[in-house]
Amino acid sequence: MSTSPSQPASSRPSVIQLSIKEKAALYAAYIPLFTDGGIFIPSSRDYRIGDDVYVLLSLPDDPQRYPVAGKVAWVTPAKAQGGRTQGVGIRFPADEKSRHLKIKIEEILGSALASEKPTQTI
Repeated sequence: MSTSPSQPASSRPSVIQLSIKEKAALYAAYIPLFTDGGIFIPSSRDYRIGDDVYVLLSLPDDPQRYPVAGKVAWVTPAKAQGGRTQGVGIRFPADEKSRHLKIKIEEILGSALASEKPTQTI
């Protein structure tokens, strides 16, 4: 594989596989505040706002993996206040696949979306 000089290899999106097995974990990670949805991914890797990230997301009781070409929208650093988990908030792109994924996640969560329980997200 070759890369052009204007596109160094390090600028390729990182690929993260995230398998969420329980509804409670999905609730804690889902970001409904983003128009097209988003997900929190625990990670100790250094990311910057705006970094491209390719996520392969698995949802509870669903054998399908959902590919998402998202962007880092916020970073929770190591040793964050309040004992928050280190990681990144990924914003889903404004496309048809993301809209379907957002609907699917919100169907799984159902009434839990209205909960006041704290999450890992903003």
